[in-house]
Amino acid sequence: MEEIGHGLWRAFQLIFSLDPQVWAILLLSLQVSGTALVIAALLGVPFGSWLALTRFRGRRPVVALVYTGMGLPPVVVGLIVYLALSRSGPLGGLGWLFTPAAMVIAQVVIALPIIAGFTMAAVMGVNPNLKQQVTSLGATPWQATLAILQEARLGVIVAIIAGFGGIISEVGAVMMVGGNIEGSTRVLTTAIVLETSKGAFATAVALGIILLTITFLVNVALLRLQGRAFER
Repeated sequence: MEEIGHGLWRAFQLIFSLDPQVWAILLLSLQVSGTALVIAALLGVPFGSWLALTRFRGRRPVVALVYTGMGLPPVVVGLIVYLALSRSGPLGGLGWLFTPAAMVIAQVVIALPIIAGFTMAAVMGVNPNLKQQVTSLGATPWQATLAILQEARLGVIVAIIAGFGGIISEVGAVMMVGGNIEGSTRVLTTAIVLETSKGAFATAVALGIILLTITFLVNVALLRLQGRAFER
């Protein structure tokens, strides 16, 4: 309890003293996870909708692959991205290993199947007759898909929240591909691991409190958006 209390006090000190190192870590965390979430949502929502609305040969293996990806261990993702971005890997020429770009890629790989899977489930829960109704009224396939997504909007928001939760607290993959380099690729989760290994528990608790606060505020914002969607 003493460490937690000290951590709370230390967190307030770090935040309100405008500690440049802490703010740099915080801003990089938001930049990496925010960018990854936007990319994963832009890819995952359409892909999940397509899987829910389209019947094609080999669909079951694709769905099974998405479900497998939803539970994919982050360290495995980190290993795959590391190998892909290494000098001998197919993307080694980009020179992205141990940069924020590599961390974004790893988090996109983690969040994408989560968002796609939950979106697929949400769209499949919509009344199947809706597509026929809007099509009979002259809607194009694209307009029909948008109408279905409108009905499934609550589930889509939940999918995005789940995707965010899967990456904001992730440490294994980002540490493997980012390297936890001070001033370059150090984010809140990797900084907590570092401070804990050094025995600086108060600072680690403080960073943890900051991470929990950021996560809480983002989820509150998304839930408020969900509430507004529910009121429509």
